[in-house]
Amino acid sequence: MKRLLLAGLLCSAGAFSAANARTPFQARCEDTIGATVTALTARDAGYSINNTLSTMALTRMKLQARPDRFVLGLTTTEARMSIKLSAQVLGDQASGHECIAPQVEVALSYAPIVIYVGSQFQPGTCAYGEVLAHEMRHLKAYLDHLPKVEMAVRAALKKRFSNQPLYAPAGQGKALLEQEINTGWMPYIKQQMSDVERVQAAIDSPQEYARLSKVCKGEVQFFIGSQKRNSE
Repeated sequence: MKRLLLAGLLCSAGAFSAANARTPFQARCEDTIGATVTALTARDAGYSINNTLSTMALTRMKLQARPDRFVLGLTTTEARMSIKLSAQVLGDQASGHECIAPQVEVALSYAPIVIYVGSQFQPGTCAYGEVLAHEMRHLKAYLDHLPKVEMAVRAALKKRFSNQPLYAPAGQGKALLEQEINTGWMPYIKQQMSDVERVQAAIDSPQEYARLSKVCKGEVQFFIGSQKRNSE
């Protein structure tokens, strides 16, 4: 992960003091201000299966669908993230600086995942089972990805906020911390969450579409062909 803020603006104790020995201000700060706290939670909100929308409707829902390809099933969700920030601040008039003990709480989640299977496929049929099985792979990709994001973000938070107060010019600490959250951490976490889309795209490979077109003794292929004829 790239550096989130320029050193010297909102810095650690080591960067604040050129010498290794603690200054009186550092000692007062570190001994009285309290601990830096970071907390991270990640959860999925479950999923449901919907068999009420036609493949035409699902094709329209998937904005990036190719014009020559019909969407037989679709898995939808939305990544959600919230960051709560508070901080204890202790100023030092002599040095013109202040120290900050941030409390950063990050919550990651997915909106309830909905798995759509085209209404033309009846539950219990071979074609329905194949389309559902394909969409369950998308579900698994989302559920597998969230713990990986949690691990990466937790490690990054721990590295940045290592239970030590941060230092900034007097009166600027909270603003700099908010800037770091908004311009550094939020884009970083959003990127981590969106990386799952590469996995999702790989699931929808040409090879997988070719396989689906041949399953169930050609039932799916026949359906796709009839849809194409009806759209012409």
